Amino acid sequence: MRGLLILGLWGVFTSFQTAPTFYKNDLLGKFDPATHPAFVSVPNTFASKEKEFVRAEVWEAFQKMAAAAKQDGLDMIIVSGTRNHAYQTDIWQRKWNTFPGKAKEKAANIMTYSSMPGTSRHHWGTDIDINSVEPVYFESGYGAKLYAWLDANAFKFGFFQPYKNEKAGRKGFKDEKWHWSYYPTARKMLQAFNRVIAPADITGFDGADLFEELHVGQTYINGIEPEPRLEPQTPWK
Repeated sequence: MRGLLILGLWGVFTSFQTAPTFYKNDLLGKFDPATHPAFVSVPNTFASKEKEFVRAEVWEAFQKMAAAAKQDGLDMIIVSGTRNHAYQTDIWQRKWNTFPGKAKEKAANIMTYSSMPGTSRHHWGTDIDINSVEPVYFESGYGAKLYAWLDANAFKFGFFQPYKNEKAGRKGFKDEKWHWSYYPTARKMLQAFNRVIAPADITGFDGADLFEELHVGQTYINGIEPEPRLEPQTPWK
């Protein structure tokens, strides 16, 4: 009996030791990625602007994906990686000061494509925008070829398109063909967010008080493409 108890406690201990740790500020984007130990700087050759950051494992996977795309004649760069709370607040407030309508209508319109500060997957360092954030870019020509390649191959490197298949019933943000998420880490961060973050944590910008009324948690944060297809041999399956 004692041996079974020790074995059980060891299982709990080892599970605790290997479980990823994401602090509340990691989930809310309240940090500087330039000084965060989990993040790396993306070289200018793979970024559209200076000081672009992602998590180290995301950068490693992206390099492999970009190299494979290059072999097929396609180049990809990261046009937006990690956006912390302050960055997202700037985006939100610019739109808030520009969009017409009352507060609820304004917030809903902003969330066609932009997240409330504190709720963006870009806070996590797991999600990247590739080549362009304009829907029309991916509708024809080079952009359409790139999207077709990503749709067929990104899963081999651990990436999936979280905002996809809106017409098939997914709720929340509009489809974003440019937005790709590194599933092995992002799924853990989403689980942590749902477990740790409360509505009272979403503060510091106009319209934050609408979080619950607009069902941001259910509709937007969790309104993503279901479990993505991934290579069977990948270690996170």
